[in-house]
Amino acid sequence: MPHGGKERNDFMESVVYASLGRKSPSVVVGPGRGLDNAVVSVGRGRVVVVTVDPVSAIPALGMRLSAWMSVHLIASDITASGVDPQFATFAYNFPPSMTRAQREEYVRAIGAECSRLGVSIAAGHTGSYPGGGFTVIGSGVMFGAAAEGGYVTPSMARVGDAIVMTKHAGIEAAATLAVAFPGFLASRVGERTVRRAGAMARLCSTVEDAQASRKAGLGPGGVSSMHDATEGGVLGALDEMAQASGKAFVVDAEEIPVSEEARAVCGAFGIDPLNTMGEGALLVTCASERVPELERRIARAGARAAEIGRVERGTGLWLGKGTKRRRPSLSGRDRFWAAYDRGLRLGEG
Repeated sequence: MPHGGKERNDFMESVVYASLGRKSPSVVVGPGRGLDNAVVSVGRGRVVVVTVDPVSAIPALGMRLSAWMSVHLIASDITASGVDPQFATFAYNFPPSMTRAQREEYVRAIGAECSRLGVSIAAGHTGSYPGGGFTVIGSGVMFGAAAEGGYVTPSMARVGDAIVMTKHAGIEAAATLAVAFPGFLASRVGERTVRRAGAMARLCSTVEDAQASRKAGLGPGGVSSMHDATEGGVLGALDEMAQASGKAFVVDAEEIPVSEEARAVCGAFGIDPLNTMGEGALLVTCASERVPELERRIARAGARAAEIGRVERGTGLWLGKGTKRRRPSLSGRDRFWAAYDRGLRLGEG
């Protein structure tokens, strides 16, 4: 069965990161594990923060919700830098089976949500080509300007910082599977759980979480880094932050919030909610003395926050308390894609 999702780390290291074109001193932050945003100097003390991600259309979600999620997946990345997106470009490769009405609804919804977020669409490409299909139908780029030093990246986590997480784990996986395969799940977890899990689709954004976190202050004495949990989930995001910062992230797995709905839906497909598509959960490293303020600001934005661990000297992600800790076994690929393929083969979606 063909795999889905991001490429493995060995391919990224040996091929992608080794094939970056001409080197430029203006690239302050380039591609790297856990680094979703590039930072490019434009002179006079200013930088541009830029990110890119696929955009998707999933018929079971509908065109409007698919567009909303596509915009927020990109915007969640850039706002995790502490910088708001100002401009965007979109390239659409519509599948031939996508009707004009679906295309129109999708594109209009992209534009409406960008407008709501204050993002101007500056350029793009629109077409339909043989061989294309639903789910990933193109890509989007967002970028915004900031002062030098006016942003954070996962590489900036500091020893002694607390690790704070918003919302709960497995949101995106549970919501997508519940909407795409309600019949399969209803007989296993109940219709009420399926409905509640599907409603979590609107939680698949960390834009407001990051904007609230930024208000607690960026840099020394405040928020040192942020990263949203996408493929690989909360554990994958924490591991990426540890690798990017060259620090040890020591986390108590029992403190990681998991909703009943995410646990049930993910369990029905045999996937771990801590280690699967988790958009909606934001991981923040913050000076310990600022955690109460951070939690208050996140609460005002309508989300919950939980302190789940601490940044220490060392390297990598560790689960446990005190001296009792272990390295988690992180699979190379998010099992969500295999679960989604399984649902399709069962005749749903």
